Amino acid sequence: MTKKIVVLPGDGIGPEIIAEALKVLDVVSTEMKLGLVFESGLIGGAAYDVYGTPFPQQTIDQVKAADAILLGAVGGPKWEGLDISVRPEKGLLGLRSTLGLFSNLRPAILYPQLADASTLKPEVVSGLDIMIVRELTGGIYFGQPRGVRVLENGEKQGFNTLVYTESEIRRIAHSAFRIAQKRNHKVCSVDKANVLECTELWRQVVTEVGKDYPDVALSHMYVDNAAMQLVRAPKQFDVLVTSNMFGDILSDAAAMLTGSIGMLPSASLDANNKGMYEPIHGSAPDIAGQGVANPLATILSAAMMLRYTFNEIEAADRIEAAVSGALDAGFRTADIYSEGTQKVGTAQMGDAVVAALKGSLHE
Repeated sequence: MTKKIVVLPGDGIGPEIIAEALKVLDVVSTEMKLGLVFESGLIGGAAYDVYGTPFPQQTIDQVKAADAILLGAVGGPKWEGLDISVRPEKGLLGLRSTLGLFSNLRPAILYPQLADASTLKPEVVSGLDIMIVRELTGGIYFGQPRGVRVLENGEKQGFNTLVYTESEIRRIAHSAFRIAQKRNHKVCSVDKANVLECTELWRQVVTEVGKDYPDVALSHMYVDNAAMQLVRAPKQFDVLVTSNMFGDILSDAAAMLTGSIGMLPSASLDANNKGMYEPIHGSAPDIAGQGVANPLATILSAAMMLRYTFNEIEAADRIEAAVSGALDAGFRTADIYSEGTQKVGTAQMGDAVVAALKGSLHE
């Protein structure tokens, strides 16, 4: 049975890093007979340049018919002058909304080979393995009303609405607790319940859902304290569940604990585990086209796709082990390079992962 994957390279370094992930997926699909089939599409600035919109109907039809989506990145200075309604990022938001991808999984794992790459002391981050579960289709990024208006005195005022329904909170809470059951059975719910009524409701609903999971320990933390604790003692966390904006911020903070945002994959899932998979680092237009971007986050995103959407656990494990193998062999892109290792470009790093993967498959 074939598994249809729509590939959306996007903008900036997106095409470069996607190419390396496809190398890896081609090998594992052929060797393990996974039946992966790929179809390319446009999103973001690349789509705007062709269709005048960052999320054209053709792409909408493609992603609806797909089993999973692999995305590179969107955005760049070329499109910053556009009206906000057609900027590349609107394509990504539209994709999430159209497919109901409400559960965003962002692991922050420190590979032991990169302990020295973190800006924190090795003893603070060594062994780090956190999963941030971010609500992705609600909250202040989608709430209405929103906009910029002119007050009676002529002054402009910008406004956005933070809003969550009980059902939106409940489903992301269930997602977090189920993931915790497969990990270390701890969930920390992050909110600002002391000043925001919306997140006071968040805390109430998460607490109620937690009663359905007696094997999982639930704690609560204000977002400002959570940000501090991620830097002070990050290994105290197992699964963090939080709102759209808080999750956006905290996951980037967690990324730097691992040494480079170029190492971190993500998954965005619907209620049936259909998902969109992407690195969290963005389009990095400053290095686009130079062949120096780190493709490992995209390759690891592909592994997450095999794990969460297709339930191909062995294949996912092999890709993750191959990434570790490439690091063991001393290969490093510029963002994770240190003295005594071998600096390589995007394609060379992808080739190193492919070599490690083929080696394990032919053992």
